[in-house]
Amino acid sequence: MLPTQKTPPKPLLSDLTVLVYGKNKFGKTTLCSHADGALFLATEAGLNSLEVFQVPIGNWEELLVAAREIAEGKHQFKTIIVDTVDNAYRMCCEHMNHKLKVEHESDLGYGKGYSLINSEFYRVLNKLALLPYGLMLVSHAQDKEIETRTGKITRTIPTLPDKARKLVLGLVDIIAYCDFEPTTNADGKAGYRRVIRTKPSATYEAGDRTGRLPEVIDFDFQAFAAAVAGGRGAIPLPATTGSSSSNLASETPARVHEGAATASSPAAPPPAATPSPAATPASAATSAPAVTAARGSAPPTTTHPAPRATAPAGRPTPERTAKP
Repeated sequence: MLPTQKTPPKPLLSDLTVLVYGKNKFGKTTLCSHADGALFLATEAGLNSLEVFQVPIGNWEELLVAAREIAEGKHQFKTIIVDTVDNAYRMCCEHMNHKLKVEHESDLGYGKGYSLINSEFYRVLNKLALLPYGLMLVSHAQDKEIETRTGKITRTIPTLPDKARKLVLGLVDIIAYCDFEPTTNADGKAGYRRVIRTKPSATYEAGDRTGRLPEVIDFDFQAFAAAVAGGRGAIPLPATTGSSSSNLASETPARVHEGAATASSPAAPPPAATPSPAATPASAATSAPAVTAARGSAPPTTTHPAPRATAPAGRPTPERTAKP
């Protein structure tokens, strides 16, 4: 039962639990779709422009059924993506309220309902995280005013409720904040490019328990996975960049369509290989149909604060163990 030797750090993104969050229509889902052997547990619409393996999740019971099939291991998927974890939490609330025969969690008395919901939510996410697969949780971003000892500041955080957010932040190995980085176009005009921030800051939530990631990574799945695997240094963000770059936005950072290309280099990386339907057991294949329909137009533009100061990374990742 007790170990006889130390476990080595896990070097691959498909071995870790990651929270990916950012503004709406930024490209988070497309980024996650390139994960090795990706399977989406789709709790909301948003995959119409992507050809992926997905299980539509309409309630908490359906998520539990999918989780049990994943735990059985009779499939070739390597990364499980809950998109979005916000909706998964809402489904958990509805499930527990129905089970406890109350209309709202507050009806059970001070803190009791919230405690029961959070326990159930953490129980399921933790079991998924302990499976021998990668786990990616997708969330949106919101700006929230925080009271500090020196005054109020505005901080960008995931849109989960406070207690659920703290549970998720404590569970994951990497908190990847999808953001804009100011840059300059070839013609000298100010612009923005998409990046992933991985280090803690007073003005946004981010973190890297592995200690291997640079502070800023290009918004590109291949670059992200390579940084996790090799501990590469930060990818430089040049002062002058060609205006044709797919990762470069206009003078005001626009909300990027979820189905847009995520590559920031001249040649976009090929999508990660996903298991062939022929090689997947019937149960997994029937519960994970591919969807290819096009999505609608992108929303209007929005602005984002300038880059912020960062703090040191966290501690090393513990080893995930047996299946639930």
